[in-house]
Amino acid sequence: MIRTTVPTSVRTGSALLGVAGLFVLAGCSSTGDAADTSNGADETSGSSSSSSGADSSGTYTDGTYTADGSYQTPETVEEITVTLTLADGVVTEVEVTGDPQAPETERYQGEFIDGISDEVVGKPIDELNVSRVAGSSLTSGGFNDAVESIKEQAAA
Repeated sequence: MIRTTVPTSVRTGSALLGVAGLFVLAGCSSTGDAADTSNGADETSGSSSSSSGADSSGTYTDGTYTADGSYQTPETVEEITVTLTLADGVVTEVEVTGDPQAPETERYQGEFIDGISDEVVGKPIDELNVSRVAGSSLTSGGFNDAVESIKEQAAA
């Protein structure tokens, strides 16, 4: 493997710029706050090739939903699995698991997992958009990615 030396500040800045770019692009979608379908989430079970058309204040079916989200770190692409339980469109439980590929990622994912419940439980799923949890900002991108997939799954 060829490894080049890039200053940490450049790598961190590039990663943050990439995450910010994702948020900007998500804001440019023609359906406003509707779920982003350009990502091709792998959790959909092939039921329909188009979005259900749920609006930003959509109605969601109560239940427990699981989706994967990924995000880029300076070293690798990391993945997390998010499980949300919904009742009347409100998050009642959250579980996040990860399989970190880098030692630093293990620390940040752990901090994110420890703090995410306080940020999302009791909030409507349409209002979820975490940016930084317990010092972890990159993991939030994977979490938000998974939440969009869960919204599609739960749309009534």
